[in-house]
Amino acid sequence: MQLPRRPIMRFAAGAAALPIVSFVAIAEDFPSRPITWVAPFPAGGPVDTLARIVIEPISRVLGQPIVIENVSGAAGSIGVGRVARAPPDGYTLIQGIWSTHVLNGAVYRLSYDVLNDFAPIAHLTDASQIVVARKSMPANDLQGLIAWLKTNPDKALAGTAGAGSPQHVFGLLFQNITGTRFGFVHYRGGAPAMQDLVAERIDLIIADSVTALSQIRGGTIEAYAVTSNTRMPAALDIPTVNEAGLPTFHTSVWTGVWESMPLL
Repeated sequence: MQLPRRPIMRFAAGAAALPIVSFVAIAEDFPSRPITWVAPFPAGGPVDTLARIVIEPISRVLGQPIVIENVSGAAGSIGVGRVARAPPDGYTLIQGIWSTHVLNGAVYRLSYDVLNDFAPIAHLTDASQIVVARKSMPANDLQGLIAWLKTNPDKALAGTAGAGSPQHVFGLLFQNITGTRFGFVHYRGGAPAMQDLVAERIDLIIADSVTALSQIRGGTIEAYAVTSNTRMPAALDIPTVNEAGLPTFHTSVWTGVWESMPLL
C-alpha cells in the first residue's frame, strides 16, 4: 500500500525534534530517493542555518538524504520559483518565510502563485528581530540611535536581504514610527548584509537573531533592542523595544516548508 507523502513529510518534520525510533517503516513507499530542500537565500543566513539544523533529523526519520540548494535572489522569489516549477512529487521542497510566501506576492510580478502553487507541509519557527548597528555608531541605546538618525537624515544606510524582504519592510516601519529617514542597500540575503555591517560599509539592520547573535557576542556590532514583548532567552542582556522606549515596533518572521502543487 502506497502511503500519502504529505502526511509522511508532516510527520517527519514534527518527529525531527523527538528521539529517533523506527519511523522509517512508515515511509516505505515515500521517499525512495534523495530529497532536494531549497533555501531561497545564501549560505550562512538564517534560512540556510535553520535548514542545516532540521534536515539531519528529518533525513534520519525518512531514511533518505536531504540535499540543500541555496537559490538566492529577488528576496527569495527565485528559489521559490524553482520549486514552483518542480514536479509535484514531494522530492523538491522550499523552506520559505513570511516574505517569500506572503509579501513577495504583493511586491513582485511573479511567474507563480504564492497561494495556489504550493502545499504547506510544516511550520518551523517564529523569530523576533534585533535592531543592530555598526560598532562605531555613536549611540548608547535605541533612543540614542533614533536621535542620531534624526540628526543625520538620509545619511545612514540600512542593509536588507532584498527589496521587499523582512529587513526592508521592518526598516520602513521603523522609519514610519520614529520619523527617521535613511537609505537601503539590498543584498541577496541577510548574511552578506551582515558582513557589510561588520565591515562598517552600512550603518544598521533590523536583523534576524541567527545572523546577528554571533556578531553581537563577538563584539563586532552593537545591539539596541529585540522586537518582542519579552527578552530573547539567548540574549537576555538585550532590552525589548518596550523597555527601550519603542513599544509599537513589534516584528516577527515565521518559517515553514512547502512542496509544489497539485497534491498526488
